Amino acid sequence: MSGLTPRKYDPIAVSSESTVVAEYVPDVAGAGSYQSEAELERELIRLLQSQAYEYLPITSEAQLIANLRTQLEALNSVTFSGSEWDQFFSERIAGANEGIVEKTVRIQEDHVQLLKRDDGSVKNIRLIDKQNIHNNHVQVINQYEIGQGEGGSARSNRYDVTVLVNGLPMVHIELKRRGVDIREAFNQIDRYQRDSFWAGSGLFEYVQLFVISNGTLTKYYSNTTRRQHLSEATGSKRVRKTSNSFEFTSWWADVQNKPIQDLTAFTKTFFAKHALLNILTKYCVLTADRMLLVMRPYQIVATERILQKIDISTNYKSLGTVAAGGYVWHTTGSGKTLTSFKTAQLASKLPSVDKVLFVVDRKDLDYQTMREYDRFEKGAANSNTSTAVLKKQLEDPGARIIITTIQKLSTFIAANRGHAIYDGHVVIIFDECHRSQFGEMHTAITKAFKRYNLFGFTGTPIFSTNSGSGGNPQLRTTEQAFGEKLHTYTIVDAITDKNVLPFRIDYVNTIKVGNVVDKQVLAIDTEKALLAPGRISEIVKYTLEHFDQKTKRAEHYTLGERRVRGFNALFTTASIEAARVYYNQFQLQQEGLPSDKRLKIGLIYSCGANDAVEDGGLDEEGFDTGALNVDAPSFLEDAIQDYNDMFGTSFDTSADRFQNYYKDLSLKLKQREIDLVIVVNMFLTGFDATTLNTLFVDKNLRAHGLIQAYSRTNRILNSVKTYGNIVTFRDLEKETNDAIALFGNKDARGIVLLKPYGEYYSEYAEKVTELLGAFPLGQPIIGEESQKEFISLFGVILRLQNTLTSFDEFAGNAILTERQGQDYRSVYLDLYAEFRQDKDADKERINDDVVFEIELIKQVEINVDYILMLVQKYRDERGDGDDKEIRGEISRAVDASPTLRNKKDLIEDFVDSLSVRGEIDQEWRSFIAEKSEVELEMIIAEENLRPEETRAFVETAFRDGHIRTNGTAITKMLPPVSRFSADGGHGEKKQLVIQKLGAFFERFFGLSSVGDN
Repeated sequence: MSGLTPRKYDPIAVSSESTVVAEYVPDVAGAGSYQSEAELERELIRLLQSQAYEYLPITSEAQLIANLRTQLEALNSVTFSGSEWDQFFSERIAGANEGIVEKTVRIQEDHVQLLKRDDGSVKNIRLIDKQNIHNNHVQVINQYEIGQGEGGSARSNRYDVTVLVNGLPMVHIELKRRGVDIREAFNQIDRYQRDSFWAGSGLFEYVQLFVISNGTLTKYYSNTTRRQHLSEATGSKRVRKTSNSFEFTSWWADVQNKPIQDLTAFTKTFFAKHALLNILTKYCVLTADRMLLVMRPYQIVATERILQKIDISTNYKSLGTVAAGGYVWHTTGSGKTLTSFKTAQLASKLPSVDKVLFVVDRKDLDYQTMREYDRFEKGAANSNTSTAVLKKQLEDPGARIIITTIQKLSTFIAANRGHAIYDGHVVIIFDECHRSQFGEMHTAITKAFKRYNLFGFTGTPIFSTNSGSGGNPQLRTTEQAFGEKLHTYTIVDAITDKNVLPFRIDYVNTIKVGNVVDKQVLAIDTEKALLAPGRISEIVKYTLEHFDQKTKRAEHYTLGERRVRGFNALFTTASIEAARVYYNQFQLQQEGLPSDKRLKIGLIYSCGANDAVEDGGLDEEGFDTGALNVDAPSFLEDAIQDYNDMFGTSFDTSADRFQNYYKDLSLKLKQREIDLVIVVNMFLTGFDATTLNTLFVDKNLRAHGLIQAYSRTNRILNSVKTYGNIVTFRDLEKETNDAIALFGNKDARGIVLLKPYGEYYSEYAEKVTELLGAFPLGQPIIGEESQKEFISLFGVILRLQNTLTSFDEFAGNAILTERQGQDYRSVYLDLYAEFRQDKDADKERINDDVVFEIELIKQVEINVDYILMLVQKYRDERGDGDDKEIRGEISRAVDASPTLRNKKDLIEDFVDSLSVRGEIDQEWRSFIAEKSEVELEMIIAEENLRPEETRAFVETAFRDGHIRTNGTAITKMLPPVSRFSADGGHGEKKQLVIQKLGAFFERFFGLSSVGDN
């Protein structure tokens, strides 16, 4: 045996059924020599060829189209005539006014297109075969080139590696050499989208998935992630999800959730033909608002395990037993709704299955899951309206997926004994099965249905260690109720993969806020002691003093089309009485503040709001305010009236209006329109708001209730939000550690909780010392290598500062002064502008080989309001002479602002033109209106544009928040140009005008009305 050569790479045993490999064992013997980007690309293509991908030496659009025709003819066993192909290609593949959205819809939902034959007959043409995935032909091309001006392209580009499926580009791979940040590959793909993916016939807009790699690290993401990222960069009002950018790229992994990061391993697993084709045809979801979501490996594993379980239990005739089901433990925030929807969708297509019931709690369906499901499939949750609608759907053979509440399902069962549906093969999927599914309703459902599969999804399962002692002893744990665990993806996995954020916990010294020994003596007396007025007053004072710091209120980011300040928070109390006391105290302490300085605070509670129940879960709160004791309803009524006064609404505590109040309040939280909401248990389970980053806690939490509550704060939003903030006024350290150990593992604390302040601060101090030594202010940074070193170093400092600002200890301990920070940001932005310039296209320096933390620069954005405040100060203090210090402060503030730099001359001219008296705001608006008119007139004259059409185009851009580069509006304002004219054709003229109007838009957008920024 010793004479055998050891295998360099062990192929992984996979069945043709499983998309995700069971276990990946990495290759231990790594290569020792340097690998260039070109060598990395050659190795990738070699591996793909070894996996039966056909390599094609295609470099032009004509070759790409010819190959597409050949592939579609082979797939559909048809031969196109010249005229048939021309018409089919122009109408069914490369529509003149179609973009990424239309082409994605075609692949995901409309992949069979009609061909009109020359003889008048019609034939179905499949672009992709979704029934038998191995009928699809995969090919690989590389170094596909598009020249400047070719097909309207803004500049020359050469794409690395593209996978064609039946001739259409569907997966694009962008490579960087080892050691280079893979975000540079992400940035480069952004540039291709801006410059050339749409050029010519726009076939590259068919790309569904992108893969980025530097050899060592490899990630994938959908075309939506890229499109959203770009829309945000241009300030588009059509953005639906904030900062859906690099943070939303995914690792590939094995079944054990071990990331497969090396490009070689990634290629052998993700690009295995059956895996890639499964992902493209089964495991992408196109939402109702036309966002393409690609599933992560753990979501795919869970879906396939459930489908396998349905098949096995059908074949082995074990339907209607616990053995026919199981549960999926996927941590809070990992996308369970998407997984369960795709599972329901695929299960409903199985020939043996009659119905799929997706069962949720009433509150979730009304306000959370229903919206999510509606995104996936319009009207999917309409059985929510009444039990009569549910009955009708259960009797309709065409309604394969039914979404309903557990309450309506049990009402239906009680009223319809012996119904025919009970004998059908029904797959029942419970969302969040850790809550209300263990009681009588669960028993009633499993008794009524005869041939069922029962599946549950949960982020926090009930084990014997955190189960209660009451109720049915056979239904105390998740496994007893639903069967075996089918797949696990813990909070540790999710934080490691950066799918959710870690927590940072402040245990606020109780001596500071009124020390009460919190023993398990008489709980009710302890709670009364904890409501001591002095203690409550100190906690509210602390919260108001630290609120801006914890929620990063001094910092800005883009939320949809709005620029907002910081995040928002929940404040959870132990009882309704405590909630009311806190609400009063917040009102009292904010009384003397001007309205713009006051926090917008909401309050909500209902019956069933108690302390954590025996097993650590949080008691459900219903919407029956009539069951509240004594004066609780009138107090809530008053708080809702405060809310009405604040937002111009008309809610109250009557059943329907209270539900609408809940709905409106949850929306205000999600849209960052309210600062703080005081709750007992509401919003602590099943509620997602990405803008929420802080939870203030004054109640006892433990086990799954604690993890659920903490997890409200750790949804990924953008690079400004780096962790979920927990501020607890009770000593919950042991409960926190126990819960993390239970739902992660005993070593999970180091991953789930942020490192101590000292570790971040020492790294920050070291990096700032290095910055001040290597790059002193006032000295130019010479040479590209030095510039890149500075960009990298300052980026690290920006990230560390972003983390440190939420620590109380950091206040007053920043090493860089405010002035130094401003000056360094100015240098950083100068380099950003320089690296983006297209002075030398051959050098490919357009932000591809360096990563800038522009979102972290923008968070401390100086806005127009601030500048005008300085201008007012300048005029007030100038007297007869100039106040050079304030004038310098204005210049420095503008230089340090990414959005105001290109407006510096406007601001300086405005300062020079100021009258001695007069309203500065009004003078500013008049000044900007006059300047913008002069500059637009100049562009119209220089480019000989049609004035009326140009003004309409610009007005639309300012209304929508971005310049439209396609469609007919831009063509209407262009002068007639001969395609054969000596000084450039129609395409070149269009690009020049887009460029000039784009620069005009960037210069004046957001300046006309003060307060927009």
